[in-house]
Amino acid sequence: MKTVGIIVEYNPLHYGHVYHFEQAKSASGADAVIAVMSGHFLQRGEPALVNKWARAEMALRMGVDVVIELPAAFASQPAEWFAYGAVSALDASGVTDSLCFGSESGEIGWLERLAEVMHREPEGFGELLRQELSRGAAYPAAYSSAVSTLTGQPAEGLAQPNNTLGLHYLIALKRLKSSIRPLTITRRKAGYHQQEVTDSRIASATAIRKLLFEEKDLRAAARLLPDYTYAILEREWAAGRAPMSWERFAGPLFHTLLSRTAADLASISEMTEGLEHRIKRVLPLLDYSRPDQVGQLLAALKTKRYTQTKLQRTLLRILLHHSKYDLNREALALGVPYLRILGFTTRGRELLKRMKRVARVPIISKVTEESADFLQQDIRATSVYSLGYPTRNARDLFRDYYEPPLRL
Repeated sequence: MKTVGIIVEYNPLHYGHVYHFEQAKSASGADAVIAVMSGHFLQRGEPALVNKWARAEMALRMGVDVVIELPAAFASQPAEWFAYGAVSALDASGVTDSLCFGSESGEIGWLERLAEVMHREPEGFGELLRQELSRGAAYPAAYSSAVSTLTGQPAEGLAQPNNTLGLHYLIALKRLKSSIRPLTITRRKAGYHQQEVTDSRIASATAIRKLLFEEKDLRAAARLLPDYTYAILEREWAAGRAPMSWERFAGPLFHTLLSRTAADLASISEMTEGLEHRIKRVLPLLDYSRPDQVGQLLAALKTKRYTQTKLQRTLLRILLHHSKYDLNREALALGVPYLRILGFTTRGRELLKRMKRVARVPIISKVTEESADFLQQDIRATSVYSLGYPTRNARDLFRDYYEPPLRL
């Protein structure tokens, strides 16, 4: 069974994702599709609109055969480690023949040439990167500029988010010495961060979420969503489990920020350059009578150096209590230590049987209290995510222990 891997968030799954799915199968000639999908919290440091099981169901109803959860340790990382964790999962499965990702350029040759240079982190790159950062550039811009200076590749192409992620997928494949064949397709009609709906059918997930939060009505996005996505969102809305946003976590977040010292916060992953002191200085200046407390905090902390994405990731590490020790480079460099299955189809069951024979890490369908450290982080992430629901119960808070993989 020829299998293509895709790396996704589906926040929510829309017609652009359907196009990527269809093109991935066509370009690879694959019979089956494995999706590595972020859990409750996403790469830009945001809570997902709906929980990981709802989004896994969207993927299966579209036609994905196996959905594997990308551990929270990797899912909310900058591009380098996000890509490395996701690619390591596909590689460890032992059954993935190709990886297909979307990009702005739609051309893989120049990215492969860059990856050949960059996967060894050539001499002088670290110093170039530090120089860019010292000038006040945010990390993505600093990285693009440093690569451009080193290789002569125009920085404009590298600055586009899907091209950047694609480069890191290719770097990860080389660092893992993976036999997976990379493929790319051109992203159509809506940019990754595009906030406005400009097409009658395809819009970015960012634009769809913006529309939903502004209109406060799921029907406003109906034309941009497949029927199964809409039905799943409608169910989660009715249950009060959507739409999830940072403001739903203001209580537990501010409890930690107000009860911990600056020294305590300094031990948190992503906390750099004295940001903990800046946070402590800002806290007394906020208007806590307003409903946008997290939004106020982000706005007050934001600078040219500290982008909203960087700050959201930092707040997320605080919320989930991810320490620098927990997420050190040595631990991340080992890749995913297990493959957590969120769901599968009938064809996916056959693929899973094969994976259980050849995968290089354990396949996990049932969570136990003796689970690995990264999986314990995912279990805690579920509990924290459930704190954002209007009513709470033990089954939601500890759902990882109760919920078997979804079967379609």
